[in-house]
Amino acid sequence: MSTHGFRLYARSRSLPVTVAALVATTVFAVWAAGLIDAYLDPYRRVPLVALAPLLASAVIGTSLHTPSDELDRTAVRPWWPRRLVWLGSLTALAALLLTVTVLGHTQTFGPPAVIRNVLGCTGLTALAAVFLGARLSWLPAFAYVSAVYLASSGARGRGVALWAWPVQPGPQPAAWAAALTAFVAGTVLYTVYGPRAESPRTA
Repeated sequence: MSTHGFRLYARSRSLPVTVAALVATTVFAVWAAGLIDAYLDPYRRVPLVALAPLLASAVIGTSLHTPSDELDRTAVRPWWPRRLVWLGSLTALAALLLTVTVLGHTQTFGPPAVIRNVLGCTGLTALAAVFLGARLSWLPAFAYVSAVYLASSGARGRGVALWAWPVQPGPQPAAWAAALTAFVAGTVLYTVYGPRAESPRTA
């Protein structure tokens, strides 16, 4: 994939706006961490660890929209390398930015938990983009993470770490397995098929 080709691809998907939105999400997360005094107790970070990656994944999902779906699907060169680089780069950027909001406490709700949730939420969003389109791609992840956040309090059992991965401490193997499965599935399907074609908005 040529550098010029990727620049055009990035421009068509408003890369500066997407990066600015991810930075704004990070700033908001830093402000929220200070508001709840998260530095005093790592368990106060649970809302931050769950919701900040969710917001970042919504930004990434919106950027998956293509303004020229028919051209993309009939192009001579395959688009999957661009999709893969695009999704992977934005996911890595979001994970890198959001870790600064929860430095320390790696065994509880620190950077590993945030990175895991960025991967999992982005995977869910990419999956939704394939089936629902980029504009609605944030909706399933939002519904799932919100439901887990509300329902997981006091939940017990072996399977909790698997289905409630967004609110689990960083090193939980089952939580990582669930998040990585979502990320790999979303990345593969989005890379191969791209976002679902959407009808143009009417005035």
